[in-house]
Amino acid sequence: MDAPSCKYVFVTGGVSSSLGKGIISASLAKLLQARGLRVTIQKLDPYINVDPGTLNPYEHGECYVTDDGAETDLDLGHYERFLNIPTSQANNVTTGRIYLDVIMRERQGAYLGKTVQVIPHITDEIKRRITLLGNTGNYDIVITEIGGTVGDIESLPYIEAVRQMKYELGNSNCIVIHLTLVPFLKSARELKTKPTQHSVKELLEEGVQPDVLVCRTEYPLSQEVRRKVAQFCNVAPEAVIESIDADSIYRVPLLMSKENLDRIVLARLQLEGVREPDLASWVRFLEKLQNPSHSVRIGLVGKYVELPDAYKSIRESFIHAGAANDCHVEVVSIHSEHLHAGNVAQQLGSLDGILVAPGFGPRGVEGKIAAIQYAREQQVPFFGICLGLQCAAVEFARNVLGLTDAHSTEMNPDTPHPVIDMMEEQKQIVAKGGTMRLGAFECLLEKGSKVFEAYGSERIRERHRHRYEFNNRYLSAFEQAGMKASGINPETGLVEVMELTDHPWFVGVQFHPELKSTVDNPHPLFIRFVRTAIARRSMQHAGVTPSVSGSALRMPVS
Repeated sequence: MDAPSCKYVFVTGGVSSSLGKGIISASLAKLLQARGLRVTIQKLDPYINVDPGTLNPYEHGECYVTDDGAETDLDLGHYERFLNIPTSQANNVTTGRIYLDVIMRERQGAYLGKTVQVIPHITDEIKRRITLLGNTGNYDIVITEIGGTVGDIESLPYIEAVRQMKYELGNSNCIVIHLTLVPFLKSARELKTKPTQHSVKELLEEGVQPDVLVCRTEYPLSQEVRRKVAQFCNVAPEAVIESIDADSIYRVPLLMSKENLDRIVLARLQLEGVREPDLASWVRFLEKLQNPSHSVRIGLVGKYVELPDAYKSIRESFIHAGAANDCHVEVVSIHSEHLHAGNVAQQLGSLDGILVAPGFGPRGVEGKIAAIQYAREQQVPFFGICLGLQCAAVEFARNVLGLTDAHSTEMNPDTPHPVIDMMEEQKQIVAKGGTMRLGAFECLLEKGSKVFEAYGSERIRERHRHRYEFNNRYLSAFEQAGMKASGINPETGLVEVMELTDHPWFVGVQFHPELKSTVDNPHPLFIRFVRTAIARRSMQHAGVTPSVSGSALRMPVS
């Protein structure tokens, strides 16, 4: 292999899953980026699904969609939120994708009749995928997070590929960071290093010596513990990094900076003359996050609320928008399957705003519709995303237009009033994976609308993931009754945004704005939604009744 045009950092995990490889990877990338280096991160997932697009959120959390239409792991959301740069299909690779590509090439005769094996063919494809981003010339460092835990059968080809790359590129071009757990046993009243030792031993048996150990812990690591880990795991004492539990994932870069993780990585990669990190804006964000002037309660109405990762990007968007408004946003999870007309006022009455989340299928839809009717009639700020917009259209058709049997054909194929219907180009598609309307599309906003005021721009690009759309046959009736299409796709004429004219903030969007919110650039729709919720709460505390026009709920644009 030729000398690389960039350096490679691999992040592996041991002892337990869910230790936070994605956050450590994103934190290191942020520190290196703050030093002026060009950095990107990719995720290698060991499952055999070609991508997460067909996975139930209960299985794997949310499916994160990139500008180029890739359905990816939710860790790519962390990468974008920390680095404020877009990812792509190249940033997420699964075992399913690797094997599919190799098998397709074998069917095409690309291997000239040779026996196709894990080594070298699968590992060569893994290495090709790893170096794809590095070979573009756009990055100084590529960080690769390897999913799963060292010792898992499905992770073996990835670890072997790392072993080969360390040999081929040399230690100054390719290093390994291993994330492990140092648990505290209450009965013994001490931290235990044996799990870390065994995890490193497992990695060594697969031919890889880690250069840096990041130890997740609930209690600070003493110098004695660090020396013990270093001695038994064959790493330098300064390369044993403490990763203590933090009150926010956004504090982790500062904790890693304090532990000198970025300095150690730069030294191992022999990158000299790199400036000190500029984290001033990050520190300001954390200060706002920790010292809010306001507080609001926003109801997140969805059917996967038991698993926070199912709506990870929405929750993080509220953190970004909250900081932008000097506000703590308390997200109240409300299961849509448990909502109905008889309890909706009790369930939602104490909220300052209601967001109806995206989703698929009929379960919980009537609860979402009940929540939307309450928000519309009680003048509660409302934000609907994807299915949230579609449910808002169904609710308006039923309760304002009098089309009592209105529905989406996704839920009721025989509805006499399909206000939401499948796109024509989708009707002949049988395969489920990667066949929806995916990726970023342009949208033209109507000047003077709420969304135009939020964006401050007439033309936007937002990411999509859906099969069903608003049925334009009903658009004229909707607009005459007060719900206007304030965002339209300029090429297809499809409705992208709908809003009520006589409501303080009743906005539904067909796209997923949460996928583009970052620490440095909180999404404008979330900012305005939170701001309207703050205004409503302030008025209620002052004993003022919100006006129907919503003019009393307007706040200055910061």
